Amino acid sequence: MKNLFIYYFTILSPIGILIWLSRTDLVDSTLFVLLLFFYALIFRTYVDGKRLADKNIIPKKDIWKMIIPGKRFEYFKELYLKK
Repeated sequence: MKNLFIYYFTILSPIGILIWLSRTDLVDSTLFVLLLFFYALIFRTYVDGKRLADKNIIPKKDIWKMIIPGKRFEYFKELYLKK
C-alpha cells in the first residue's frame, strides 16, 4: 500500500459506508458503535501497520504494535504525508 491515494481510499471508504448504513437505517446504533470500534481498533491498526511494513519502516511482525496509543503519531509523516 505504497500509493497514498489507495491508502486514503482504504481508510476513508469504510467510514463512508458506515455513515451511509446508519443514515439509511440498515444498522441500529449499537451495531454502528461496534463497527466503529472494529474500524478504529482492528482495521486501522492493520492498514496503518501494513502501509508501514510495505514501506520497510517497521517489520511485518510489529504490525500489531500499531494498536498502542500514540504509535500512529510516531509515524505521522510516513503514514499520511509521504508517498
